[in-house]
Amino acid sequence: MRIRTVDAFTDRPFHGNPAGVLLLDSAFPADAWLQQVAAEMNLSETAFAHPLPPGGDADWALRWFTPAGEVDMCGHATLATAHVLATAGLATGLIRFSARCGVLTAETADDGTITMDFPTSSLTPVPAPGSVDHALGGAPILSVHDTSAHIGDLVVELADERTVRELQPDHGALRAFARRGVIVTAAAEDPSRGYDFVSRGFFPAFGIDEDPVTGSAHTALAPFWARRLGRTELTGLQGGARQGLVRVTLAGERTLLTGRAVTVLVGELLVPPPGA
Repeated sequence: MRIRTVDAFTDRPFHGNPAGVLLLDSAFPADAWLQQVAAEMNLSETAFAHPLPPGGDADWALRWFTPAGEVDMCGHATLATAHVLATAGLATGLIRFSARCGVLTAETADDGTITMDFPTSSLTPVPAPGSVDHALGGAPILSVHDTSAHIGDLVVELADERTVRELQPDHGALRAFARRGVIVTAAAEDPSRGYDFVSRGFFPAFGIDEDPVTGSAHTALAPFWARRLGRTELTGLQGGARQGLVRVTLAGERTLLTGRAVTVLVGELLVPPPGA
């Protein structure tokens, strides 16, 4: 089986967020084998997809695994999968994915950008958990919001872009503060640079100290910043040492995520699933 590494939310190799993509011919094999492949790839997510019979609500079944477990929703690995399907000639136009969080779609434009349609996350203001400021290196916190079930992150608003960029969190301590991870964010210092807000994402409970570009988190960041900036079309810059751009369009209960992707590695997986 051919397995790929795709850098998502970027048009340059070795930028954005790398995802593994493995296309299967038929139904998903045992979860344990999928988890072993994801652990071997050791990327923030590896996507597994297989085609579905025609005439249904979706064209492909899609699942995502971190090195430590399965997640309900992943934006950058969905983008990577759509990129592989389009560039390999396996799908054209709108691609419909059946996933744990429902049916998601991805469509490639003539300029090569891919737009995904995801459910918008809810945002619930919550008190800052005790010691979260310590876990975030003492950074001053302006607000904290919990997100919907499929996301499971805490969105933590910090004072400014510089604070987000220079943050050095205690990853071990962050495990206690969310079902999935912690997203820190702030308004862009200079929007003329091509982005409206910045963020970084930390997911130590899933074996990912820092995720360079978390597409699914932008389903919460989109409504968060749309309310503050008074616009429904925004661009977010995420990442520390490795960064990527996510264009977001807030459309009520749905959020459109737009980005690019580039394949950087194509290999052959020599260990078939049990029973194959």
